[in-house]
Amino acid sequence: MATYEARRLENIKRNQALIDQLGIQRHSRAAPTAKPTQPASKKRKLSHLPAARPSRVSARIASAPAKPTYNEDAVSLSSSTATSRPRKKIKPDPAIPGPNDEVDDDTTTPSPAADFPSLSARWTSWEPTAPAPTRSDLDRTFHFPSHPLFTPNKSPLEMLSEGVFGGSYYRPLYSKTLRSSIADDWKLDLPEEWSSSLNVGRLVASEEYDPEMNKYGVKCGQSIEEWEASGWIAHEFDVRGWFQWYVRFFRGRRCEDDERQVGRWARCVGEKGRWRRTLLKKYLARGVRNIADEGGEEEEVSPVLHQTCLHWAWDIRQDDLDRAWQGD
Repeated sequence: MATYEARRLENIKRNQALIDQLGIQRHSRAAPTAKPTQPASKKRKLSHLPAARPSRVSARIASAPAKPTYNEDAVSLSSSTATSRPRKKIKPDPAIPGPNDEVDDDTTTPSPAADFPSLSARWTSWEPTAPAPTRSDLDRTFHFPSHPLFTPNKSPLEMLSEGVFGGSYYRPLYSKTLRSSIADDWKLDLPEEWSSSLNVGRLVASEEYDPEMNKYGVKCGQSIEEWEASGWIAHEFDVRGWFQWYVRFFRGRRCEDDERQVGRWARCVGEKGRWRRTLLKKYLARGVRNIADEGGEEEEVSPVLHQTCLHWAWDIRQDDLDRAWQGD
């Protein structure tokens, strides 16, 4: 072993001398350094971010309408949905006040079953079969023996005198359903003692709707043409709709359309009518206890609702307000 070790050292010495002679530099091969050890990173909780929304929404939730808003004078009812899916169009109701917001609870009116000459003859050939209504001295409501629950407190003449329908209810009109023009029928509907006390050109048959002619000075309701297009007019009985029916009913005519029209009145301004109750609630909300105190320097309590109720032959009385304050 000593000989082998001596020979190995001799070889190393000789090889080193040869390297030095050739000018070759020797580099020591450093061992690779290990990367510094880093602790395993923890996943950060993103609690501050909003929770992810599901990609699918049930049709029931998506189609649920938002809570409607109510603008007192414009009276616009609107709703928004969470989907762009087209929704079924809803007909408006003439019970709702506003420039273009009237809808009717009953759209199942009969369609014309006869030609125009026959219908026209029917409109003008009726005879009164019921007595004139009586009027209560206490609350000034009218009472009709054939329909005891129908208790308007404005006569047709009072309505026209005070201002309704922009003064244009009996204006000339064209019925698309009947394909005929109707004009001057006020001469047959309104007795001479009524028309002689009215400015017909401004309060009855004006060709243009004028809000200034209304008692409360606001535009309210849709046109007769729009009522007809929505199917609210029973042409067999009255080509112009509810007020024309009321004029003839007040004068003693009775017909098959009476129950429908009285029902519409009750839903609007009867004891539990929606717009009667809404108007009274607005008085309570403003703290107004006397009809005479309403208005003045302050804005009046919903002129649109007042005008709408007047279109349905009802105007608020002190007794109505007193009972509302009592919780009746």
